[in-house]
Amino acid sequence: MSTNIEYTSKYSIDKATLLHLYKNMLMPRLIEEKMLVLLRQGKISKWFSGIGQEAIAVGVTMALENDEYILPMHRNLGVFTTREIPLYRLFSQWQGKMNGFTKGRDRSFHFGTQEYHLVGMISHLGPQLGIADGISLANKLKQNNKVCAVFTGEGGTSEGDFHEALNVASVWSLPVLFCIENNGYGLSTPTSEQFNCKDLADRGIGYGMESYVIDGNNILEVYSKVDELAKSIRKNPRPVLLEFKTFRMRGHEEASGTKYVPEDLMNDWALKDPIDNFVAYLKSENILNSSIETEYKEEITEEINKHLQIAFDEEKIIPDLETELNDVYKAYDYQEIDASSTKKNIRFVDAISEALELSMHKHNDLVIMGQDVAEYGGVFKITDGFIEKFGKDRVRNTPICESAIVSAAYGLSVNGMKAVVEMQFADFVSSGFNPIVNLLAKSHYRWSQNADVVVRMPCGAGVGAGPFHSQTNEAWFTKTPGLKVVYPAFPQDAKGLLIESINDPNPVLFFEHKALYRSVYQDVSEGEFTCEIGKANLLKKGNEITIIGYGATVHWILKALEHLTHIAADVIDLRTLQPLDTETIYNSVKKTSKVLIVQEDSLFGGLASDLSALITENCFQFLDAPVKRLASLETPIPFQSDLEKQYLGKQYLEKNILDLVNF
Repeated sequence: MSTNIEYTSKYSIDKATLLHLYKNMLMPRLIEEKMLVLLRQGKISKWFSGIGQEAIAVGVTMALENDEYILPMHRNLGVFTTREIPLYRLFSQWQGKMNGFTKGRDRSFHFGTQEYHLVGMISHLGPQLGIADGISLANKLKQNNKVCAVFTGEGGTSEGDFHEALNVASVWSLPVLFCIENNGYGLSTPTSEQFNCKDLADRGIGYGMESYVIDGNNILEVYSKVDELAKSIRKNPRPVLLEFKTFRMRGHEEASGTKYVPEDLMNDWALKDPIDNFVAYLKSENILNSSIETEYKEEITEEINKHLQIAFDEEKIIPDLETELNDVYKAYDYQEIDASSTKKNIRFVDAISEALELSMHKHNDLVIMGQDVAEYGGVFKITDGFIEKFGKDRVRNTPICESAIVSAAYGLSVNGMKAVVEMQFADFVSSGFNPIVNLLAKSHYRWSQNADVVVRMPCGAGVGAGPFHSQTNEAWFTKTPGLKVVYPAFPQDAKGLLIESINDPNPVLFFEHKALYRSVYQDVSEGEFTCEIGKANLLKKGNEITIIGYGATVHWILKALEHLTHIAADVIDLRTLQPLDTETIYNSVKKTSKVLIVQEDSLFGGLASDLSALITENCFQFLDAPVKRLASLETPIPFQSDLEKQYLGKQYLEKNILDLVNF
């Protein structure tokens, strides 16, 4: 029997493995054919077909060890089946039932499972590559000689995350296989309109990375080359870029169809079907016969039908409000560590540094990453001297690629480690926004994988830094379920809250106001202690007005009250913005009946607006005046000192307090 794929004897693969390769390709093909029928019957909602691409998923997975992580995409059903996930669990996942992996919260292949060392994608595609960097970094630090493989399509290689991830992997010599499935089309857009190079593998040259072009429809070439590289990488950790040439025989998803594909192109690739050609080869070598072929098909079909029935018989999920709300964060019991009575007078910046150093000693699996955080000690010198104490493996300078580094931090967490990422300035987090709000925040809710990551956010105006280094952008994150947002005003709180943020297995955005770094001193407890996240602090007590602030605004409030000595005010330092201590707020409002909320950010859409709404909804009958908000101008933050002074709401604070008290 002739084939349209060249198989040679150079691969030296034994008969049992050859048959195993065939059977593992046959399984996803038969499942897909069944799913297409169920899709037409309305029994599943959506399907992304990998028909014609089975050799890549199966070959890569069989070449890796079962405890080595793989990060698949939509068209990699063969990864899941080759890892021998029970089929009824896959079928339940696709039907949104409880035996799936996401409790009905996400669909198709948007899931992961630690049991099978798989990490599923999000629809944004690109961050998947950075996650693989983090998993591979953990493998390298553990010295466990493990490889990680991550998939993307040719369309995904145009995303910035692709380039960031490859660059980081190359600079850090990470043991990761970047697998590009070049299947000809990104939805309807052909490769000729996506990139202007013959082979995507050539992109590896720019990153000092070895790369290979592989016939993605030739299971022997896929399996043999990946097996060879995996063995080599385990001994000599490094990244490798693989481009698998293949074709997508179905639409992007079934609803899109394939009318945009020239018919002769479809016909040409149909002749290169990886299963049909491999069957012909095996029969020509007298390894497979019709009897074995029939036996395999009947066995797999019976398994599919049996497991489908299990999934069909499974009850639909009954929504439970408490379960949904409780699964947003990983359950965590706060263990208070009392503060020592022995104290020393230090600056805010020193408290942050001490918290990091104590945490690095406590958590041997903690890695600090950020631009210039190693030898230079960070632009604010917070990690100065850490290299000598903890080494470059754990205190890592990063390229300027916030998205890849946040994704890598998530990958470290997936592989059982902790990460602190320093944004050089909070403004720069916009370049890493996607993985924060779509990976870190949603991870535990989606598939019960926590994101043990703290992102440090040096922020705020008052230092003449201009529009790109002065924002206090906490409102970008307080509205995103799954994130915790901490914003201390004093050194004692900063130290205790940062230690606790690192202890907490959930993602935390930790805001540090730059103007406080070297201007605010306090007697701070020595050694390790914690402050509970989600607890505000009542700094002053009075019965005329409640004034609420956080970060630098707390100091504005206290300074204003030094001048307004006749005003009896409750002053609340929120300390944590998500979760919010509404109990302390409401109790104060019920006592004073007047509320002023002060934020440094511009007014519209800020935390003060939501807090005002909460107070109005829950304490309306106790109010003797409208809830008042004070914020900065609705402009970007100017650089020149007089313009910046005009921008900040600080100058209007005393008048606002008096106006509200006298209302």
